[in-house]
Amino acid sequence: MVAVLKLAAVLVLGAGALLPAAASPGHAATSTISKSSAQSAPSTTASGSTGQTSPPVVLDCSGKPQSQPSQYVLACGDGNNYLTSAHWTRWDGVSAYATATDVANDCQPYCAAGHFHSFPVDVTLTDPVPWQGHAGQTRYTKVTLFYPGPRPAHAAQTVTLPLAAGPAISSAT
Repeated sequence: MVAVLKLAAVLVLGAGALLPAAASPGHAATSTISKSSAQSAPSTTASGSTGQTSPPVVLDCSGKPQSQPSQYVLACGDGNNYLTSAHWTRWDGVSAYATATDVANDCQPYCAAGHFHSFPVDVTLTDPVPWQGHAGQTRYTKVTLFYPGPRPAHAAQTVTLPLAAGPAISSAT
């Protein structure tokens, strides 16, 4: 029971460090560290005019923008859960999908003495919102992990987590 609570805490509290991995359109997704390659797509502003905007990004543990990362830390606080080998099949203004490997520490008998285990996962990034302080840029705010086979102990087949907003932007002049 303690290991389950630890894993849940790592997944929830460390979600801002998510490594992006992709998922298929019918499943949840994961994320991993990105390669910076995204194309601009037209968008409509509040005034109704059409302009160019960059595709959404996912923020890493330090608040740096990532696009289609191959690795992504989900547990920023201690690194006990991360995505690796992410292969993105979609990355647009609505969502991103990848297949990846979720590497999770079992924290048995406690995290420092635990062992890492790998699980295939489908990753979906959703709910892009404007990125404060970055005009014309949006960031994904949710990650969903779908485990098509084995999964971490006590983890549901589908797990949805919020993504961190990153460090506060200073408006000093």
